[in-house]
Amino acid sequence: MTASVSPQAATIPKDKGVGDTAPAPLARILVALDASEHANRALEEAARLAKSADGVITGIHAYAAMLHDRRFKMMEGGLPERYLEEEEMGRQRDVHDDLISRGLNIISDSYHDAGKAACDAAGVAFKRLSPEGKNYTRVVEAARSGEYDVLAIGALGLGAVPGSLIGTVAERVVRRSPIDTFVVRDPKRSVGDGPIVVGVDGSPLSYGALMTALDLAARTGAAVHAVAAYDPYYHYVAFNKIAGVLSEEAGKVFRFKEQEQLHEELIDDGIAKIYQSHLDVAETIADDLGVKLSTKLLDGKPYKAILGYLEEVGASLLVVGKTGVHADDELDIGGNAENLLRLAPCHMWLTQTTYTPPLDIVAEETVAWSVEAEKKISRAPEFVRDMARRMVLRHTQKLGHTFVTSDLVDEVMGKAMPGFSSNDAGKQRDLAWSAAAEKLLASVTDAAVLDNIRLRAIKRARRDHSDKVMPKHVSPFLDLADSDRPVWSAAALARTAKVPEMVRATVKAGIEDLALERGLTEISFELAEEGVIEARKAMCPVPAAEDNTETAAASQAEDAAADPLVWSPEAETRLARVPEGFMREMTRKRVEAFARDAGEKTITLDLVEEKYAAWGEGSAKRKTSMARTPDAAARIERIPDFIRPMVVQEIERCARELGLEIVNGAAIDKAGEAWEGMGGFHSESTPGQYKN
Repeated sequence: MTASVSPQAATIPKDKGVGDTAPAPLARILVALDASEHANRALEEAARLAKSADGVITGIHAYAAMLHDRRFKMMEGGLPERYLEEEEMGRQRDVHDDLISRGLNIISDSYHDAGKAACDAAGVAFKRLSPEGKNYTRVVEAARSGEYDVLAIGALGLGAVPGSLIGTVAERVVRRSPIDTFVVRDPKRSVGDGPIVVGVDGSPLSYGALMTALDLAARTGAAVHAVAAYDPYYHYVAFNKIAGVLSEEAGKVFRFKEQEQLHEELIDDGIAKIYQSHLDVAETIADDLGVKLSTKLLDGKPYKAILGYLEEVGASLLVVGKTGVHADDELDIGGNAENLLRLAPCHMWLTQTTYTPPLDIVAEETVAWSVEAEKKISRAPEFVRDMARRMVLRHTQKLGHTFVTSDLVDEVMGKAMPGFSSNDAGKQRDLAWSAAAEKLLASVTDAAVLDNIRLRAIKRARRDHSDKVMPKHVSPFLDLADSDRPVWSAAALARTAKVPEMVRATVKAGIEDLALERGLTEISFELAEEGVIEARKAMCPVPAAEDNTETAAASQAEDAAADPLVWSPEAETRLARVPEGFMREMTRKRVEAFARDAGEKTITLDLVEEKYAAWGEGSAKRKTSMARTPDAAARIERIPDFIRPMVVQEIERCARELGLEIVNGAAIDKAGEAWEGMGGFHSESTPGQYKN
């Protein structure tokens, strides 16, 4: 779903919701100057953005003349003996006074001269600001003056040394700045050298970050990715720790078992759906602006999950709200934003501007709640109650109601949290540990985190529906040295490269588990093949009578390796119109099988069109009937028309198995995961495939 955005593509609507301020104007940008590489890049990027908005750059450099003067006077008594004669001391005082009165001002002017030259070259007006005083204090005062919309600052200054993460001035300024702050981390990269990634958590600030990211993408031509990250492991660990200190009586008073079960259901399924709904809203906002947005739901410690994604896609800019959905009025910066500020490999934009999706505005203003519905929604854990409330409001409005009743709450939350309406506290079985997983856990020497990792691994195994804790459930929470991992042979890597990218990481983790369980230090082609077959069986179980399909698939793979086909440039171009990923890989394999059956050695455009036409005839006979959410409808439109009906029929089958009355983005995602295992779109032979 990723696409580049032209400057004309995204036009931010003028009739935004009451109180909405995003995106921040770029007409008045304040840039902190100190002649460092980071500051110079900040000026260059700010000038580029200001030019796109016919804006003005104001450079600021604070010089602490009075501070230097006080320090000199404090050191007078400790100067070498030759300076202690009154005449010499008087001369030194004159020299120092001259430095204070003129020298520091000259230095500041030189910074501004360089800034003006850069802005003149970019065709942007430049103003000077040279206040006297402590650097970060004066920059923050300027940011608070109301005269500027955005502050740009380098993450590091002239005092940077190898290993520095964030300069003290930058960190102090970011914490105190009341306006959007653009922090430059890499002096060698521009915004747009990689995609712009925006973090969404459902808060007005995060949607403000989305609007800002879309605006910046339109000005720089960058692609936009939206991510939502949640931690399904933290609350599992917390509940188990609490259980260890509660007495039996206290557990009954607080109905601990019921609460634990509710959290379990919410964490396993509900939070993922809630955060996915934020991404669905983000995609709808982008679609309304004519922008195609790439979205990804991430699990794990949010800042770590986002860091991994930034590295994976080579992001040039990360845009996040300065605080998140759980912020209170006293918080200056959110924990995830703070960690990302220190560790992000790309530039970072921390927003202070807000945006409320129109649907949420209308729902809040027009929909009332029954007493019973309010009581029922209060059962949702406090840390997600606000998000759950918005989900119910959106659903109520879509149905055309203006009054939320308890049955509507049950309908929405029952899908997010199976068992929401009941108070049954189911018992969970204890999981066994594999020897290799125990060995990995034993490698943790820090007793303070050992039990935390153990519980997180158990939680990951439960989410995997595994009967046993395996190394792959432990390793994500360890910083394993490369020497502790099995080495992959070239043939094994080549084999897993053929696995669809969507599930490749999962399959490789399973293969590494096989190696660790067997005490192997190297992964061979044979082991990789065994792991691929096991993964396929796990993803798509087949009846015993059909076990020969695996042999047939292996035979086809061997034929393909022994007799590779040549694709003409025209045929490759035609194939490239199929969405990248599983769908394109499946199409490629089916076309190649068609060519081999026809005895062809070269795949031409005519041969591709012939296969597409045959698909089209079969697909046209498929009937579809379910309604679709706007985001699902937009995604379905991107499916090639010659196979769209058969694909949609499978998506609808998936939605029904999930108990949905309307096709949404979650149904499409779930169907896609199942197709990875099936190797195709047809599930007639595997009833319950999508539900399982």
